[in-house]
Amino acid sequence: MARDTGGGTLKTRVKVCCIASVEEARMAIDAGASALGLVSEMPSGPGVIPEERIAQIAALVPPGVATFLLTCRANPAEIVAQRARTGVGVLQLCDEPAPGARVALRHALPGVKVVQVIHVQGAESIEAARLAAPEVDALLLDSGRPDLAVKELGGTGRVHDWETSRAIREAVDVPVYLAGGLHPGNVRHAIDVVRPFGVDLCSGIRIGGRLDARLLADFMRAVASAD
Repeated sequence: MARDTGGGTLKTRVKVCCIASVEEARMAIDAGASALGLVSEMPSGPGVIPEERIAQIAALVPPGVATFLLTCRANPAEIVAQRARTGVGVLQLCDEPAPGARVALRHALPGVKVVQVIHVQGAESIEAARLAAPEVDALLLDSGRPDLAVKELGGTGRVHDWETSRAIREAVDVPVYLAGGLHPGNVRHAIDVVRPFGVDLCSGIRIGGRLDARLLADFMRAVASAD
Protein backbone atom coordinates (compact mmCIF):
# COMPACT_ATOMS: atom_id res chain seq x y z
CA MET A 1 0.00 0.00 0.00
CA ALA A 2 1.68 3.17 -1.15
CA ARG A 3 0.04 6.52 -0.50
CA ASP A 4 0.35 9.52 -2.74
CA THR A 5 1.55 12.59 -0.84
CA GLY A 6 1.73 15.05 -3.68
CA GLY A 7 5.42 14.48 -4.18
CA GLY A 8 5.52 10.73 -4.69
CA THR A 9 4.57 7.67 -2.70
CA LEU A 10 5.44 6.50 0.78
CA LYS A 11 5.47 3.01 2.22
CA THR A 12 4.13 2.29 5.67
CA ARG A 13 6.65 3.26 8.32
CA VAL A 14 7.40 0.88 11.18
CA LYS A 15 8.08 2.17 14.69
CA VAL A 16 9.41 -0.47 17.08
CA CYS A 17 8.58 0.58 20.60
CA CYS A 18 9.76 -0.44 24.08
CA ILE A 19 13.39 -0.58 22.94
CA ALA A 20 15.31 -1.71 26.04
CA SER A 21 18.96 -1.73 24.95
CA VAL A 22 21.46 -0.76 22.29
CA GLU A 23 21.28 -4.36 21.04
CA GLU A 24 17.50 -4.16 20.55
CA ALA A 25 17.90 -0.82 18.79
CA ARG A 26 20.39 -2.32 16.35
CA MET A 27 18.14 -5.34 15.75
CA ALA A 28 15.16 -3.11 14.94
CA ILE A 29 17.18 -0.82 12.66
CA ASP A 30 18.75 -3.76 10.82
CA ALA A 31 15.24 -5.16 10.24
CA GLY A 32 14.12 -1.91 8.61
CA ALA A 33 12.47 0.09 11.40
CA SER A 34 12.22 3.79 10.61
CA ALA A 35 11.62 4.81 14.24
CA LEU A 36 12.37 3.57 17.75
CA GLY A 37 10.21 4.14 20.83
CA LEU A 38 12.03 4.77 24.12
CA VAL A 39 9.76 4.64 27.17
CA SER A 40 10.40 6.92 30.13
CA GLU A 41 8.64 6.68 33.50
CA MET A 42 5.00 5.62 33.15
CA PRO A 43 2.19 4.83 35.62
CA SER A 44 1.91 1.31 34.13
CA GLY A 45 2.89 -0.78 31.13
CA PRO A 46 6.03 -2.37 29.69
CA GLY A 47 9.30 -1.08 28.35
CA VAL A 48 10.24 1.62 30.87
CA ILE A 49 13.98 2.29 30.96
CA PRO A 50 16.07 4.94 32.76
CA GLU A 51 16.58 8.26 31.01
CA GLU A 52 20.34 7.63 31.03
CA ARG A 53 19.83 4.54 28.86
CA ILE A 54 17.42 6.42 26.59
CA ALA A 55 20.14 9.01 26.02
CA GLN A 56 22.72 6.27 25.36
CA ILE A 57 20.51 4.60 22.76
CA ALA A 58 19.42 7.86 21.11
CA ALA A 59 23.03 8.97 20.70
CA LEU A 60 23.89 5.82 18.73
CA VAL A 61 20.90 5.81 16.34
CA PRO A 62 21.95 6.71 12.78
CA PRO A 63 20.47 9.60 10.79
CA GLY A 64 17.21 8.69 9.10
CA VAL A 65 15.88 6.69 12.05
CA ALA A 66 13.66 8.69 14.41
CA THR A 67 13.94 8.40 18.18
CA PHE A 68 10.66 8.85 20.06
CA LEU A 69 10.64 9.65 23.78
CA LEU A 70 7.42 8.34 25.31
CA THR A 71 6.49 10.65 28.18
CA CYS A 72 3.51 10.89 30.50
CA ARG A 73 4.46 14.37 31.72
CA ALA A 74 1.89 17.13 31.24
CA ASN A 75 3.98 20.20 32.05
CA PRO A 76 5.90 21.55 29.04
CA ALA A 77 8.89 22.71 31.12
CA GLU A 78 9.30 19.19 32.51
CA ILE A 79 9.06 17.70 29.01
CA VAL A 80 11.65 20.16 27.67
CA ALA A 81 13.97 19.12 30.50
CA GLN A 82 13.39 15.43 29.68
CA ARG A 83 14.28 16.06 26.08
CA ALA A 84 17.47 17.87 27.09
CA ARG A 85 18.51 14.90 29.21
CA THR A 86 17.73 12.29 26.54
CA GLY A 87 18.59 13.94 23.22
CA VAL A 88 15.70 12.40 21.28
CA GLY A 89 14.28 13.84 18.08
CA VAL A 90 10.56 13.23 18.72
CA LEU A 91 8.37 13.72 21.79
CA GLN A 92 5.47 11.27 22.07
CA LEU A 93 2.90 12.68 24.51
CA CYS A 94 1.16 9.61 25.93
CA ASP A 95 -1.31 11.52 28.09
CA GLU A 96 -3.28 14.71 27.52
CA PRO A 97 -0.85 17.55 28.30
CA ALA A 98 -1.62 20.77 30.12
CA PRO A 99 -3.55 23.38 28.11
CA GLY A 100 -1.23 25.10 25.67
CA ALA A 101 1.58 22.60 26.28
CA ARG A 102 1.79 21.32 22.70
CA VAL A 103 2.15 24.81 21.26
CA ALA A 104 4.66 25.70 23.98
CA LEU A 105 6.76 22.65 23.16
CA ARG A 106 6.89 23.46 19.47
CA HIS A 107 8.02 27.02 20.24
CA ALA A 108 10.60 25.87 22.80
CA LEU A 109 11.97 23.03 20.67
CA PRO A 110 11.62 24.05 17.00
CA GLY A 111 13.79 21.19 15.75
CA VAL A 112 11.93 18.50 17.70
CA LYS A 113 8.77 16.81 16.44
CA VAL A 114 5.71 16.46 18.70
CA VAL A 115 3.37 13.47 18.43
CA GLN A 116 0.15 13.25 20.42
CA VAL A 117 -1.24 9.86 21.45
CA ILE A 118 -5.00 9.48 21.05
CA HIS A 119 -6.38 6.54 23.03
CA VAL A 120 -9.22 5.29 20.83
CA GLN A 121 -12.22 4.51 23.03
CA GLY A 122 -15.14 5.68 20.92
CA ALA A 123 -16.43 8.36 18.58
CA GLU A 124 -15.29 11.05 21.05
CA SER A 125 -11.72 10.14 20.10
CA ILE A 126 -12.32 11.61 16.63
CA GLU A 127 -13.02 15.03 18.12
CA ALA A 128 -10.00 14.75 20.43
CA ALA A 129 -7.85 14.00 17.38
CA ARG A 130 -9.28 16.97 15.45
CA LEU A 131 -8.44 19.30 18.34
CA ALA A 132 -4.89 17.99 18.76
CA ALA A 133 -3.89 17.70 15.10
CA PRO A 134 -3.24 21.40 14.33
CA GLU A 135 -0.79 21.59 17.27
CA VAL A 136 1.37 18.53 16.49
CA ASP A 137 3.41 16.90 13.76
CA ALA A 138 1.59 13.55 13.93
CA LEU A 139 -0.94 11.51 15.90
CA LEU A 140 -0.50 8.01 17.27
CA LEU A 141 -3.66 5.97 17.82
CA ASP A 142 -3.41 3.51 20.71
CA SER A 143 -5.59 1.39 23.00
CA GLY A 144 -4.85 2.84 26.45
CA ARG A 145 -7.23 3.78 29.24
CA PRO A 146 -6.15 7.13 30.67
CA ASP A 147 -9.45 7.25 32.59
CA LEU A 148 -8.46 4.46 34.98
CA ALA A 149 -7.23 5.11 38.53
CA VAL A 150 -3.84 3.77 37.42
CA LYS A 151 -3.61 5.11 33.90
CA GLU A 152 -2.90 2.80 30.97
CA LEU A 153 -1.01 4.93 28.46
CA GLY A 154 0.18 2.25 26.03
CA GLY A 155 1.69 -1.19 25.77
CA THR A 156 -1.62 -2.91 26.52
CA GLY A 157 -1.45 -5.40 23.65
CA ARG A 158 -5.13 -4.71 22.94
CA VAL A 159 -6.67 -3.96 19.55
CA HIS A 160 -9.14 -1.09 19.36
CA ASP A 161 -11.79 -0.30 16.74
CA TRP A 162 -9.87 0.22 13.50
CA GLU A 163 -12.89 1.78 11.80
CA THR A 164 -12.70 4.62 14.33
CA SER A 165 -8.98 4.88 13.64
CA ARG A 166 -9.70 5.12 9.93
CA ALA A 167 -12.23 7.89 10.62
CA ILE A 168 -9.58 9.76 12.58
CA ARG A 169 -7.04 9.36 9.78
CA GLU A 170 -9.58 10.74 7.31
CA ALA A 171 -10.47 13.66 9.61
CA VAL A 172 -6.99 15.10 10.17
CA ASP A 173 -4.26 16.58 8.00
CA VAL A 174 -1.24 15.18 9.85
CA PRO A 175 0.39 11.73 9.59
CA VAL A 176 -1.21 9.02 11.72
CA TYR A 177 0.54 6.06 13.32
CA LEU A 178 -1.53 3.03 14.32
CA ALA A 179 -0.69 1.12 17.51
CA GLY A 180 -2.49 -1.28 19.82
CA GLY A 181 -2.25 -5.06 19.69
CA LEU A 182 -0.50 -5.27 16.32
CA HIS A 183 1.43 -8.43 15.47
CA PRO A 184 2.56 -10.31 12.33
CA GLY A 185 -0.84 -11.98 11.97
CA ASN A 186 -3.02 -8.86 11.92
CA VAL A 187 -0.91 -5.94 10.71
CA ARG A 188 -1.69 -6.42 7.02
CA HIS A 189 -5.42 -6.23 7.70
CA ALA A 190 -4.88 -3.23 9.99
CA ILE A 191 -3.05 -1.38 7.21
CA ASP A 192 -5.77 -2.29 4.70
CA VAL A 193 -8.48 -0.89 6.99
CA VAL A 194 -6.81 2.21 8.44
CA ARG A 195 -4.21 3.11 5.77
CA PRO A 196 -1.93 4.78 8.34
CA PHE A 197 1.32 6.62 7.70
CA GLY A 198 3.02 4.18 10.07
CA VAL A 199 2.46 1.28 12.45
CA ASP A 200 3.80 0.98 15.98
CA LEU A 201 4.16 -2.07 18.19
CA CYS A 202 5.76 -3.42 21.34
CA SER A 203 4.46 -6.73 22.72
CA GLY A 204 3.53 -8.26 19.35
CA ILE A 205 7.17 -8.98 18.48
CA ARG A 206 8.42 -9.95 21.93
CA ILE A 207 8.81 -13.22 23.78
CA GLY A 208 9.28 -13.01 27.52
CA GLY A 209 9.62 -9.25 27.16
CA ARG A 210 12.59 -9.52 24.78
CA LEU A 211 12.57 -8.43 21.15
CA ASP A 212 12.42 -11.57 19.00
CA ALA A 213 14.25 -11.52 15.66
CA ARG A 214 11.94 -14.06 14.01
CA LEU A 215 8.73 -12.26 15.00
CA LEU A 216 10.25 -8.95 13.96
CA ALA A 217 11.15 -10.34 10.53
CA ASP A 218 7.65 -11.81 10.17
CA PHE A 219 6.13 -8.43 11.03
CA MET A 220 8.27 -6.61 8.48
CA ARG A 221 7.29 -9.09 5.79
CA ALA A 222 3.61 -8.63 6.64
CA VAL A 223 3.95 -4.84 6.35
CA ALA A 224 5.78 -5.21 3.05
CA SER A 225 3.02 -7.44 1.72
CA ALA A 226 0.45 -4.73 2.55
CA ASP A 227 2.60 -2.14 0.82
